[in-house]
Amino acid sequence: MPKFYLTTAIDYSNGDPHLGHALEKVGADCIARYRRLRGDAVHFVMGMDEHSQSVIQAAARGGVAPQEWVDRMAARFAGFWRRLECSNDDWIRTTEPRHARAVTELLRRIEAKNPDDLFVAEYEGLYCTGCEEFKSESQIVNGHCIEHPTLELVPTRERNHFFRLSAYRDRVLEAITSGAFRVEPAIRRNEVVRLLESGLQDISVSRVRQPWGIPFPGDAEQTVYVWFDALINYLAAAGFPGAGYERLWPADLHVVGKGITRFHCVIWPAMLIAAGIELPREVWAHGYVQWEGTKMSKTAGTAVTLDDAIARHGPDPLRYFLLREVGFEADGNFSWERYDERYTADLADGLGNLASRGLQMIVKYRGGVVPDGGPTSLDAAGAEAVERYAQAMDALDLRAGAEAAWGLVGAANLYVQTTAPWSLAKAGRETELDGALAAVARALYRLAVLASPFMPGKARELWSDLGQPGDAAAADWASLGHPPVSGRTVAKPAGLFPKPLPT
Repeated sequence: MPKFYLTTAIDYSNGDPHLGHALEKVGADCIARYRRLRGDAVHFVMGMDEHSQSVIQAAARGGVAPQEWVDRMAARFAGFWRRLECSNDDWIRTTEPRHARAVTELLRRIEAKNPDDLFVAEYEGLYCTGCEEFKSESQIVNGHCIEHPTLELVPTRERNHFFRLSAYRDRVLEAITSGAFRVEPAIRRNEVVRLLESGLQDISVSRVRQPWGIPFPGDAEQTVYVWFDALINYLAAAGFPGAGYERLWPADLHVVGKGITRFHCVIWPAMLIAAGIELPREVWAHGYVQWEGTKMSKTAGTAVTLDDAIARHGPDPLRYFLLREVGFEADGNFSWERYDERYTADLADGLGNLASRGLQMIVKYRGGVVPDGGPTSLDAAGAEAVERYAQAMDALDLRAGAEAAWGLVGAANLYVQTTAPWSLAKAGRETELDGALAAVARALYRLAVLASPFMPGKARELWSDLGQPGDAAAADWASLGHPPVSGRTVAKPAGLFPKPLPT
């Protein structure tokens, strides 16, 4: 069973999560659930970045100590991800001792292997507390950070420890262009390659000692810079530096937002090369969720809270909408109008209607027991949908994966209309009726499995209604070729996707 080590970016503990965070987490969870369906030994990690300067500021505004603040935020973030049914295997926080050990050891290995790559120098620049990063001229527009235009940049001059990033440009560039270290999608890879080709500057990896952070090894006056600290969580969660961390490392996939590719696709691989550690296999950088063309962020505030979005139609429809409508590659818009339209068309009138009609007919005409029936045109459509779905999901094209599955929803609803089982029953054409009902049951079986990475809760409900044991998420992928539905006793569904009452 091949291992698949998957991570998301760890989130700042300076405010509630928003739809942009949710897109990343449910997208990564969708990938994790799909890989489990395909038989991989998945290890899926999420967590919190708790040492940033913005955390100190947020805790001060809240009138509590930083540790109390991050404990509160960690519980709040984890609670949202549980509501959205994220199936992470680990939850790492950068305040944990295992993480501090990993940070200290990585610095030690860089110093031992390449002692000239860590040095002390003075740095002066403009610092963005939203990004926790010194900003170059290309990252500033009208005197503000392009990622956090509502924040003031802070002029900062410090004597820090530096990492000789400039020495690793060629090796990182070669790893990316050769495919040894994949950066996807292509638009992000091209951006990173252009950045590398333009040359790299050495970076500060410490800040003058703050009361909140990991002490820089050998220098009590300095704290490890938050981004250098945070990136190492991926190693810490694998068990580094303990014996056997290579069981999980290298990571198979880092899922991050497009705004932090410089850290994950330039600085992170350089750090690993300097320490003599194998590079992760791939970084996928998704786009942003936008509201009326503007990126959603904690610092700017948003018109849509994650709590309200979940409450609108439930967690599964929100997962589906984010991955089908917004997508996992480019920026995409969220609006209540479009969310409601997609819910009605794809879920209530689409999959929900198919499940209701199909199962009710099996209950009405066959006492709830799925009859035997040979292959039909609907089975051919199902096989094609499974193939298209697998190709899309293997390529991390989650939108196309959802489109493939819902293509089968459309084909099955059309099949029901065309074969008209109610007319077959009225005419006494029992063999044809058996064939039609069995074909619909097989389509619903396939759809429960294909939908499970996107909507695990609703897929579980449909699976139970089909009389199947266990959970659709644990189905044998090979069973999609010949779904074992004959003889199963189905239940009359309560309604997977009820339409909201008019207001």
